[in-house]
Amino acid sequence: MTNSREWLMQWLRDAHAMEEQAETMLKSQYDRLESYPGLRQRIGQHIEETKEQAKRLEQCLDRIGGGTSTMKDAGAKLMATAQGLSGIFAGDEVMKGSLASYTFEHMEIASYTMLIAAAEKCGEPEIQRACEQNLREEQEMASWLEKNLPAVTQQFMARDEKDADTAKR
Repeated sequence: MTNSREWLMQWLRDAHAMEEQAETMLKSQYDRLESYPGLRQRIGQHIEETKEQAKRLEQCLDRIGGGTSTMKDAGAKLMATAQGLSGIFAGDEVMKGSLASYTFEHMEIASYTMLIAAAEKCGEPEIQRACEQNLREEQEMASWLEKNLPAVTQQFMARDEKDADTAKR
């Protein structure tokens, strides 16, 4: 195996762990978004996309004779679980979760951009196509968040003001 192919395999494993982390993080947010139905629906959709992305990455790894990294996957899930638990104690959990999601989407976009170039260099068009599909989905989610964060922010602030008024009575 060439050094380039070893890097491709390593980065595919990293991306798989990243998707495992994303799924855990998104599920944690989803469970607590009943007051934000639009955000909850889009997060639910992206959970399903994320599961498919992880499957595509597993197929890519199988194609080049590698496997996922149990250690990386477990570590990523643990980090996401800790992040989810820390949000429970924040009064602005929905905003912190939205910020984390938007940031995470951009990390995923960068990762898939890199993987597409690596797959092309290694002559792996099937891996390139899988990563292009994942990239499109991540870009769509990032775009949705960018367009909807102002409304979510205003909804949060309105709910907070209403709660403060109710508490004064």
